[in-house]
Amino acid sequence: MGRKNTKKKKSNAAQHAVHRSYEGVIEITRSGLAYVVVPNQSNDILVRPNDIGNALHGDTVAVKVIKENMSSGRREGRVVGVVERKQTVFIGKVQLSKGFGFLLVKSDKPMPDLYLPQGNLLGAKDGDMAVASLIQWEPDDKKPVGKIIRILADGDANEMAMQELLAQNGFPLAFPDDVMEEAARIPDVIPTTEIKHRKDFRDTLTFTIDPLDAKDFDDAISIKKIKKDVYEIGVHIADVSYYVQPDTALDEEAYRRATSVYLPDRVSPMLPEHISNVLCSLRPNEDKCTFSAVFEITAKGEVKHFWLGKTLIHSNHRYTYEDAQAIIEGTSDGPYKEEVLTLNQIAQKLRKQRFSNGAINFSSQEVRFKLDEHAKPIGIVVKESKEAHQLIEELMLLANKTVAAYVAEVKVKSVAVPFPYRVHDTPDEEKLQPFIEYARRFGISFNIQTPKSIAESFNAMLAQVQGKPEQTVLEQLGIRTMAKAIYTTQNIGHYGLAFEFYSHFTSPIRRYPDVLVHRILESCLKERPTIDKKLEEKCKHCSERERAAMECERAANKYKQVEFMKAFLGETFDAVVSGVSSFGFWAETIEHKCEGLVSITSLNDYDDFMHIESDYALVGKRSGRKFSMGDRVKVKLVAANLDKRQLDYEWVLTDLLPSDTAKGKQPKAKAEKVKKKGAVKKPKPSK
Repeated sequence: MGRKNTKKKKSNAAQHAVHRSYEGVIEITRSGLAYVVVPNQSNDILVRPNDIGNALHGDTVAVKVIKENMSSGRREGRVVGVVERKQTVFIGKVQLSKGFGFLLVKSDKPMPDLYLPQGNLLGAKDGDMAVASLIQWEPDDKKPVGKIIRILADGDANEMAMQELLAQNGFPLAFPDDVMEEAARIPDVIPTTEIKHRKDFRDTLTFTIDPLDAKDFDDAISIKKIKKDVYEIGVHIADVSYYVQPDTALDEEAYRRATSVYLPDRVSPMLPEHISNVLCSLRPNEDKCTFSAVFEITAKGEVKHFWLGKTLIHSNHRYTYEDAQAIIEGTSDGPYKEEVLTLNQIAQKLRKQRFSNGAINFSSQEVRFKLDEHAKPIGIVVKESKEAHQLIEELMLLANKTVAAYVAEVKVKSVAVPFPYRVHDTPDEEKLQPFIEYARRFGISFNIQTPKSIAESFNAMLAQVQGKPEQTVLEQLGIRTMAKAIYTTQNIGHYGLAFEFYSHFTSPIRRYPDVLVHRILESCLKERPTIDKKLEEKCKHCSERERAAMECERAANKYKQVEFMKAFLGETFDAVVSGVSSFGFWAETIEHKCEGLVSITSLNDYDDFMHIESDYALVGKRSGRKFSMGDRVKVKLVAANLDKRQLDYEWVLTDLLPSDTAKGKQPKAKAEKVKKKGAVKKPKPSK
């Protein structure tokens, strides 16, 4: 009897599970099978092609479980509704018929053609490449209905590629008409009534420091000496929340985008240019509305007092980072030299304090493309973080943490005010342990007793390997152990920065969370705190859009790398092994920082290579030759595929092993040398 009851209970549980519905993101494979990734669920839900309905790759969908294996936990489901579309704009080729047409969408995922009624063709001709918007797709319709919004010029591969990347990642290619009309109606002149409500900093020396090609200046710095070794330093941020009010078309569009996207040849802005580049941009010699964090601070970087509030500024000068750096290095006597040097001295003190408190000093290199008038890359420059960058960074960090700490103290009936914190969790234990084992081979030990001791160990490691061959590999692998920073109302602090409270306050022109922070901060300063019950949902949306923007920017950079490297097909480069897998290794050229794959297939001409995961290496079974992350190699560029944004390299044999000689695998240069001398030198084993 007991066994029968147990079976019945299991059967009832299985039946209950089968009818359960979930919400998640659908990922459709090239074969047509799909998986719905449900938050906080270990197993994805398999969806077969006939059960996908009208969902597209990346959509948030409602899925109903129709079959479940209780022992394995494997589940199959059917999409019963689309909650939110990831992508509503598509690029493809127009195919015309009598009275209608189709857009054959360019995609590496299964995607139906968009049906284009006669009135939605925008005058497109057969074979045109065009951008179309998905305007309707009912569950019972076989084809989605689209409308052409732009026809692309013939032969403009770059334009098509950049637009496609933005569309694939869910970023609109243009602002709706109502948003543009709303932005155009905002007056350029600041009303006298508004000026009266703001603290006036127009007579205080103020300037901006930004990249050479920047057009949207989010932040400005003011400085005034109060007494010996004590200064009033203002961090003034564009007051976007003054111009972008809640529940307007402007605000809804800014929230939908949630971030600006920075591609090599353009910016896809969060706000229309009239707002981001004109009204809000802290341009020199113009009065501007700002939201400020003003500090009374000593020359040693000790904050004695701070004030937060709405202000009015007038920037006296615009520096580029290069201008400010030249003053710091003493190669320029630019304007306000003494003030720049004072600010730099204070910023370096703040930086030193931050690292002594447990912040982690990971360095990262970024590349910038030199483009010609047709957006074709003609050079690659590696961007360095110098003291001018650190000056701005440290003052922005100070403002961000001060705002977060202030709001955290505000209570409504003993309950904290919901606030979009920027948090960063401690390292992932599963990733940290193998990294520590690997670092031990280089004589590096870790103290993992507390989160702070782990951070101190990372900093000690980074100092120890500076300039050594293993620096690159240990930095890259160390970064991979770290959690991703996100927006959330649940504050756990920012581990990487060693801040108990942290927020994003300083870039509201390009980040929507900063706009939310401004609104909540203003409500707290007015002692009428805003309680937003949907704030966590907004935080998740902003985190997701941030990740999408990063993916878009990486893909666009990769496209430009491939476009640049196409001119060097067949040439050989010095490179560093930047990643290893069972199907080959990635190599990044030292001069241009362009990464490509060396396939295991091409390596098998020399030996049979095994992937040793714990060593982050490929090892030859016969020769013992090893390719590890951080190793220097020579590679030849053999393919550059723009459509796939992929570079293929082949390893160039330079150091001979005995097994290489036995197989006759001598590089040409060495073989010619041997011929002249008439004798074969004993090859040196590789290190």
